[in-house]
Amino acid sequence: MGATTGHDPAAAVRVSGTIRYWAAAKSEAGLAEEPYLAVTLAEALAQAAERHADRPALVRLLGHCSYLVDGSPAGGRDHATVALTEGGTVEVLPPFAGG
Repeated sequence: MGATTGHDPAAAVRVSGTIRYWAAAKSEAGLAEEPYLAVTLAEALAQAAERHADRPALVRLLGHCSYLVDGSPAGGRDHATVALTEGGTVEVLPPFAGG
């Protein structure tokens, strides 16, 4: 069962999962994947940005990427409202040219 953001985010349980970086994000991160322990997509991305503070190009890129959470697009939703699931996956997809 997944975590929910509910009315009291402080009461929500952090779950563990994997962030997978693709293309330019993978290059900028210097790795293909890493774990997260977070409640929401916003929290997982904030943690990634903090871990990679010495890689400002990645931190900037994270603001322009698209995200799949357990295979579903996060789309234009506020990342703070996108709940993560135990054992889930966040795919980091940088912008790319073409169709």
